[in-house]
Amino acid sequence: MFLETKFMVRSGLLRCALDLTRGLTRGLMRGLMRGLSGSWSLGLIAVCAALMLILPVLTFPGQAWASLQDDRFDGNIFALYAGNGSLVPPRVTLATSIAQHKPALLFYYLDDSSDCKKFVTTYSQLQAGYGRAADFIPVSADTVVPHSGGPSDPAFYYGGRVPQFVVIDQAGEVAMDEVGQVPYEAIDDRLRAIFDLLPRDQSEPLRRRYVNEVNTEIVPNP
Repeated sequence: MFLETKFMVRSGLLRCALDLTRGLTRGLMRGLMRGLSGSWSLGLIAVCAALMLILPVLTFPGQAWASLQDDRFDGNIFALYAGNGSLVPPRVTLATSIAQHKPALLFYYLDDSSDCKKFVTTYSQLQAGYGRAADFIPVSADTVVPHSGGPSDPAFYYGGRVPQFVVIDQAGEVAMDEVGQVPYEAIDDRLRAIFDLLPRDQSEPLRRRYVNEVNTEIVPNP
């Protein structure tokens, strides 16, 4: 529902922009004609108003079209595509998680990566189930140098590609390190082992429920 509303708003804004452009064009022509007939001030005002409204559209054309399927920046992907802007900035550091012997789930991302936009929903779903037992630490790949720092520094585990998902267990060891679209079920199986939970085949069966074209939920079978 969130994304459908978002796209409807964008479409409406685009239609409004087009209608406004047409109206300004007509007004510009009328203003110029008036200017030529002696009313130069009206013509100048019409030209300035048109330029002020049209130039931003011409300067940043991609922002009106950015979406899940492209690598353009259109804002905070956690808020836009997962409806969970509270994930950033992270509440704790990796050093704190390791010192407290608490598992940490690192997600290296870029806001202008279509693959990261898609994976962010999975990351958000994991927080819904494991948010109290583990620390969630999203890391903007623009802020770290691959394989730098020490074991308590997120840069230490970053391989230079996004999306990258890393799980650090209670002992401070790497329990999972994957790049790309990692299925929720694969991550859940690994976390079940870390927390000594029942295996998937011995617990309540779950299924995917598609909320819209982007978001899904893991819910019990009816």
